[in-house]
Amino acid sequence: MSSKSVIKGRGAQKNVHNRFFELSHEMRNDFLEFCEKEGEIVDKNKTLYLPVFPKTIVNKVTSPDVGMAYSMNMYQGCEHGCIYCYARNSHEYWGYSAGLDFERRILVKKDAPKLLEDFLKKKSWNPQTIVMSGNTDCYQPAEKEFKITRQCLNVFLKYRHPVAIITKNSLILRDLDILKALAEDNLVAVNISITSLSETTRRILEPRTATIKKRLQVVKELSDNGIPVNVMLAPIIPSINSHEILPLAKTVSEHGALSIAHTIVRLNGAIGSIFTDWIHKTLPDRAEKVLHQIEDCHGGTLNESRFGIRMRGEGKIAGQINDLLKLAKLKYFRDTSMPSLNTSLHRHYKTGQMSLF
Repeated sequence: MSSKSVIKGRGAQKNVHNRFFELSHEMRNDFLEFCEKEGEIVDKNKTLYLPVFPKTIVNKVTSPDVGMAYSMNMYQGCEHGCIYCYARNSHEYWGYSAGLDFERRILVKKDAPKLLEDFLKKKSWNPQTIVMSGNTDCYQPAEKEFKITRQCLNVFLKYRHPVAIITKNSLILRDLDILKALAEDNLVAVNISITSLSETTRRILEPRTATIKKRLQVVKELSDNGIPVNVMLAPIIPSINSHEILPLAKTVSEHGALSIAHTIVRLNGAIGSIFTDWIHKTLPDRAEKVLHQIEDCHGGTLNESRFGIRMRGEGKIAGQINDLLKLAKLKYFRDTSMPSLNTSLHRHYKTGQMSLF
């Protein structure tokens, strides 16, 4: 395989047609087109941060098998570039491709802290845990510049409201001060995604994420500071990281994780085409084997949308993976579990505020 055939530092290797746009619809970038006409060299691989202004930031999650009731996302699109990411499809709603656009065009919600505060102040709100990063990572590289996640954590702390975080970026340690303050009242839980112990595997699956060493350091440092950590071994991809389940479980347990969770990869919507293109370019020797094994987990297709089945798959290979996870939990997490977060303090906060009038 020629190295020139692979786009270094990106997960997706191409853009794909946005199914929400007619083929006749033309998307233009007048500035870049002008530069090209003038003979200037344009770096099309550069990540663009684009401000957007939604009216709300907290979303009610209606899917019954994702383990959260409410989520919020400070960014749409994700520079991490994880090739398997289910969030890629959501970028099409904004008029972009689920391929390279998802990694290069990051939509930034600078008003998120104010929108969150307005939401938490609603008299009708009955406090439940809100998950940051239900779709895209709240600690992706954009956060280093915009600090929106940190501002939102301060809002949660101000209103004594429970929050959970999903990330694979070591930037979370920047906010250890706020996380420790939240943890004092059992108001925070963190889910760290670790898909492999191999840096080679990480670099091709998740090209712009924190190294495995750094992620394990995050698990240990958070745990040492009394912040509960669950590790997401997700997704498990047959013949890529499926053989690492027990070593992964053992390692994260030794670093202080209280529990593990997993999903089996599913390639819905545009992700099937993006992943298929990627694996033929990066792992050509086992591409067909991996694709066929994924299909075996989902009734002969790469897609799976049935609630209750889509996360765990079915069939022989899926059964073996799920059995290994059960064994890992029994072996390394028999006596530990994640705590339920405290929802009572926010009620008291609102009651106390009302008593001033």
